[in-house]
Amino acid sequence: MSRHLPSRRRLSGRTLLWLPAVALLAAVTGCSSSGAKASATVPSPTTEEAALCRALHKELPKTVADLDRNDPEPRSELTAGWGDAAIVLRCGVPRPEKMSDAQSDAVQADGVNWMLEERDSGPRFTTTYRKTYVEVTLSSRFNHDSTPLADLAVPVKKTVPSSL
Repeated sequence: MSRHLPSRRRLSGRTLLWLPAVALLAAVTGCSSSGAKASATVPSPTTEEAALCRALHKELPKTVADLDRNDPEPRSELTAGWGDAAIVLRCGVPRPEKMSDAQSDAVQADGVNWMLEERDSGPRFTTTYRKTYVEVTLSSRFNHDSTPLADLAVPVKKTVPSSL
């Protein structure tokens, strides 16, 4: 019984020239982001709060925690983002229900108080004692790291006055 082995195809020089280009394209495509934007619900603050949020928007940094600014959709002066939804800020959000809980956790970053809500997808922080509430959600990679709040504290302090 004779066995037939699969024949080996010989690659032409022209085919070999395309292989590096295809490999490079596959590598670039695999390593780049999908281009899809994060989404965030745009809050509906009062007119006075919206003015504070617009002022905050102008002062927000281009990078937070070494992540570049990448605002979520739909675009709004009430929302901002960094990285691929790693950090999302919403200004003028309603007062969180959990803020009424005397046992809720809080942190302070550079003179700004933030209430902490632990979530599976990552922590959420909301400013306390400010004329409008600013909410920052962080991806789970920041579960034990509130460092991004330090990058946001200065613009919050500058544009959203204390309510005390």
